Amino acid sequence: MAIPSARVADGIAICFMEHKRGGCAMSLPKGFLWGNSVSSMQYDGAQHEGGKGPSVYEHKPGAWEEAVDGYHRFCEDNALMVEMHMGCLRFQTSWSRIMPAGEGEVNPEGLAYYEALADDLIARGIEPMVCLYHFDMPLALAERYGGFASKHVVDAFVEYAKVVIDALAPKVRWWITFNEQNLYSMPLAFDIAGAPKPEHTDDPAHEAEILQIAHNVMVAHARVANYLHENYPGCKIGGMCAFAPVYPASCDPRDVWAATEADRLANWVVLDTCAHGGYPAYYRAYLRRRGIALEITAKEVAALAQMRNDFSALSYYQSRCVAATDAVDDPAASALELARPVDNPHVEVNEWGWGIDPAGYRRALTEIYERTGLPVFSLENGIGWRETLPEDGSPVADDYRIAYHRAHIQALKDAVELDGAEVIGYLGWGLLDIPSSSGDIEKRYGAVYVDYAAEGRDHLRRLPKKSFAWFAQAFGSNGEDLD
Repeated sequence: MAIPSARVADGIAICFMEHKRGGCAMSLPKGFLWGNSVSSMQYDGAQHEGGKGPSVYEHKPGAWEEAVDGYHRFCEDNALMVEMHMGCLRFQTSWSRIMPAGEGEVNPEGLAYYEALADDLIARGIEPMVCLYHFDMPLALAERYGGFASKHVVDAFVEYAKVVIDALAPKVRWWITFNEQNLYSMPLAFDIAGAPKPEHTDDPAHEAEILQIAHNVMVAHARVANYLHENYPGCKIGGMCAFAPVYPASCDPRDVWAATEADRLANWVVLDTCAHGGYPAYYRAYLRRRGIALEITAKEVAALAQMRNDFSALSYYQSRCVAATDAVDDPAASALELARPVDNPHVEVNEWGWGIDPAGYRRALTEIYERTGLPVFSLENGIGWRETLPEDGSPVADDYRIAYHRAHIQALKDAVELDGAEVIGYLGWGLLDIPSSSGDIEKRYGAVYVDYAAEGRDHLRRLPKKSFAWFAQAFGSNGEDLD
């Protein structure tokens, strides 16, 4: 159950203060990347400009038509990044803006937009990072083939990726194929992969369909990573996971094992596969136990074996707590039934029930580095909040956001200095308020308020919040000055 807003903010601040008293001053490596992440459908807008083709978001309710109008305002936003001492932006290239039908003809105007965005970032001393796919399947490929449920779409994605890589790799060093790739092994896969959606997505009968989508996406990642390394050896690419550490509800061995199973299947399959060039033994055993025979070709196995990743990437927002269920020893149970979510009394939650757990962030960074042996790139972290502009014209006083990021950056520093984790950078979600994944603007994450209510020339104006100055101080000091 969510707790009152005041208690959430107090809880974050208390958590940080207790943590700080037990630590010491720490330094992050020189060249550490501080920055921001955005997705195309939530940032660009301009849905019917510049030759863009339709994506599946054309049929979804929400503010997708204009988003925050980054298509026209990216120079203004990049200038704000400079003020905040950010050194990296992860942006997504829209597949249907570059290839309107998802395959075939390339739209040069679409490519030119992303080239201009990258050039402007570089001119300001900001490293661009490209994410090739963030849930917005070209509508033509969704309707005709069923998105990533089809191996034809895997081929189409690889061709699209090659077009983007050939255009941008000479100037862009950092690459991600899929945002939060582990989500494709969950019922959400039907939505984000552009696949036909069953009436009941959590029905165990659909598990094989979901995991086939996850496999197709993994193969697409491997083929793109192989192409990038073969042709642009100076570039770096990694697999990305939406990481939520899983705690057992008690010391009962059944709870501990349920948490272990949930952790492996939800958090680790993608990262383990990317690190080792093939599916881990526990996942192969799970497929056998469930009687799931994925459609895998010899060429796909070879592509996975050839795959090399340069870093492991994650988004981090919350941890989870689970208890065992009677389904744990039942071969007919799906992964969704292996563990029962329970409230964690030791972790505060925000209005949407997301656990605020900086210690879980430290655990995630440290475990990922130790387990994969690859440097870790933290690509999303932040807290959503309902916010309105003060009537007196003062900035939004988002002290809760400052407390949240202070605690998480301190946890990152602990992972580096106390645990020995190698971390490349910390990108927040995000610099600007942007529409949430549901398409509304109710949940705001940004240090800059975007005014949707204003009309005329003030519509979508950018207004720095109180946290804006704090981020500038924290990032400008390389994480040294968090007070």
